[in-house]
Amino acid sequence: MAGEGAVLTVRLVRSFEHRNFRPLVFRGVDLNQTAEQFAAHVRSMLPAKRELPPPFRSFAYDTMKIIHQAHGAKTNELVMSLEDDDRLILKEGVSLKAAGVANETELAFFRKEDYEAFKANPKTVW
Repeated sequence: MAGEGAVLTVRLVRSFEHRNFRPLVFRGVDLNQTAEQFAAHVRSMLPAKRELPPPFRSFAYDTMKIIHQAHGAKTNELVMSLEDDDRLILKEGVSLKAAGVANETELAFFRKEDYEAFKANPKTVW
């Protein structure tokens, strides 16, 4: 897979309380780019993704977190785990590969302010 790039699934989380998210698959991702470069690329692609409802295309996503890696255990949370933020939230200036992202990794892309509010009071609304 050296020259082809990785396949990553990005889960766009619009609301933690309502469990409102949509997955997008990105192929040919260079794992040597930084987290903010990949986040900027995802944001730039959103307006053209007609399969997404308009609120998902214009939402102010700013943070990425590793949800799941291939052949690893999954969380019981429907949107994403609220644990291990220090290890799983992608940091600025660090390459995807150095952050632990590999082929077939699933990432959450969300607004950090919403995540912190939900983490402080994890109640869902149906």
